[in-house]
Amino acid sequence: MRQVILDTETTGLSWERGCRVVEIGCVEFVERRPTGRTFHRYINPECDFEPGASEVTGLTLDFLAAKPRFAEIVDEFIEFIDGAELIIHNADFDVGFLDNELRLCGAHYGCLSARCRIEDTLLLARKRYPGQRNSLDALCRRLGVDNSHRQLHGALLDAQLLAEVYIGLTSGQTDLGFGEVSLDAGVDALPFEIDLNRPRPRVQPTPEELAAHEGRLAVLRKKAGAAVWDRFVDVAADTVGEPAVA
Repeated sequence: MRQVILDTETTGLSWERGCRVVEIGCVEFVERRPTGRTFHRYINPECDFEPGASEVTGLTLDFLAAKPRFAEIVDEFIEFIDGAELIIHNADFDVGFLDNELRLCGAHYGCLSARCRIEDTLLLARKRYPGQRNSLDALCRRLGVDNSHRQLHGALLDAQLLAEVYIGLTSGQTDLGFGEVSLDAGVDALPFEIDLNRPRPRVQPTPEELAAHEGRLAVLRKKAGAAVWDRFVDVAADTVGEPAVA
């Protein structure tokens, strides 16, 4: 499955009032892993910023004046996202702006939803954390994603952070699709018995695996105050040396 994590920056809050896109950042995933491919463009909006909007991104009209207009990058943008599942935080905002830009380039470009399936991580977060703040910064803190370098909003940086947040939001085990084994499938019983008393093999983790395990526990402790694993370790420590009960 190919996914594109996407973010935009704009000259204001409403494309209906004439605001435009000034930056697009995209990160490509295949089978939930980053491929290293990104799409990042600054865009000349051909209009002014609304009050306060420039301060949020740090972008200025002087900087953007020499950048291409959206119509000049639309084809490579479409080529990058076409057919992918788009992962967007507060998708209505970004999709509204991008659909408007596509309309301005010509009706033949259509709309994003005709080209891509769209997943809104804000809706995912609201289902998982109802009644809590679910901004990108809040989710980074909650899921242990380091966003200390995010001083200003930037489309590519925010897409990279959102990629980590999305993996955290959707990292629960899902059905692998094997289904239940049917005893009526016409398969004979296996011609051997299982000895439940035979010794179990012991797996010795490597130092790297132990370090990764501790790192994951540290994230869980930071988010939840404790890790369930700690309770089992404590119980094991308390029972060392006690005689076995027949």
